[in-house]
Amino acid sequence: MQLEQPTQGSASTWSGTVPSAVDVRVLGLVVVMAGLAASMNVPYGGWTTAAVAFTLLSAGGIALHVLGERKLRRITDGLVERWDVAGGRIEDVTRSSDGMRTEWRVHTPDGDVVIGGIALVPIARLSVEWRGIGDTMAAREAESNIDQLATGLYREIFEYDSAR
Repeated sequence: MQLEQPTQGSASTWSGTVPSAVDVRVLGLVVVMAGLAASMNVPYGGWTTAAVAFTLLSAGGIALHVLGERKLRRITDGLVERWDVAGGRIEDVTRSSDGMRTEWRVHTPDGDVVIGGIALVPIARLSVEWRGIGDTMAAREAESNIDQLATGLYREIFEYDSAR
């Protein structure tokens, strides 16, 4: 599945693109934390050891954030694509941010669905919120059960009004 290629859905005006959401704030936090951790090495190993530790910790943290963002983006794209194919009206998908969370807003005629979470690979969490009600799960679990997740969320979000 290519994230940048548009999909064709009969009931939506969505272009098929889920925007990238690499968050500069998270990267800044990673660099600051790497700096603090590396500074602990100055009294024991000197500036050289601290510089090597800073480089390794920064590079590792940035890589983990990028991998986490890509995982959440794949899940978001998978959910939106499945909803579109099932007949859900998707108007657009935009990037948003709330604190240190990476989020996308899926705009529908009945309101926005917020999909996002913590974009750091070992602790990546996916959250889905619609009309003030949210659910959170491990991103690994969501990715392995994407079809079941998309079906359940489709019923809650797009078949909500028909059930009333």
